[in-house]
Amino acid sequence: MYRFLLTPRWWGINLFVVLSIPFCVFMGTWQLGRFEDRVATHQAAEQRPDPGTQAPAALDELLPVDAETSGRQATATGRWGRQFLVPDRELDGKRGSYVLTLLSTGNGKALPVVRGWLPTGGAVPAAPAGEVTVTGALQASETVGTDGAHTAGGLPSGQVGMISAASLVNLVPDTVYDAWITLPSASDGLKPVPPAAAGGSTLDLKAFQNLGYTLEWFAFAGFVVFMWFRFVRREAEAARDAALGLEPA
Repeated sequence: MYRFLLTPRWWGINLFVVLSIPFCVFMGTWQLGRFEDRVATHQAAEQRPDPGTQAPAALDELLPVDAETSGRQATATGRWGRQFLVPDRELDGKRGSYVLTLLSTGNGKALPVVRGWLPTGGAVPAAPAGEVTVTGALQASETVGTDGAHTAGGLPSGQVGMISAASLVNLVPDTVYDAWITLPSASDGLKPVPPAAAGGSTLDLKAFQNLGYTLEWFAFAGFVVFMWFRFVRREAEAARDAALGLEPA
């Protein structure tokens, strides 16, 4: 009755099933691993001391920015240079812009510093003259997909879409640090911008998407098995009816 399983058509179906099930299980396991990694990273971040309570350190000692140094208080000395607005940023439920000023550190590098948040339509305050020493929360450069960040295409002169070395490299003569800091206090009508959590350290929607994909891949594997048994049963019933000389329904 089951000799049809050895026909060329069923060899193709069987091969598809044999390859599909391990692939679905592998992908489901991989997505589950991604979710578990995010949970472990989140738990490790919760157990670490609050970066804001740790003593400030020199900027170069905290680079490159990672999960350990993100949010740490970094200190840098230099003179204020070019200033930009980073539009379409939200603070306390209101839309405005970050005031981003580059600090020329004297070693050929410029550090992007968010001096504060400015409501839409507000006057942009000029940066103080002379040498200054600033201390603020260290942040990693933004990338495409960061909440509130977008590309610089179509923005007016004096505005950038993301706070990153890539978006500033062609706008200033100095090399730009692949990091930025946000000051804890602001003046001249600005509001301080709180530091964001390190990327990948929170159980956000992406983490639970990995869990959802895990369930989907395992469901696909079960569906393949279910459909294979269903097709086999239907083919066996057709073969039995043919053997009994019955007309197909």
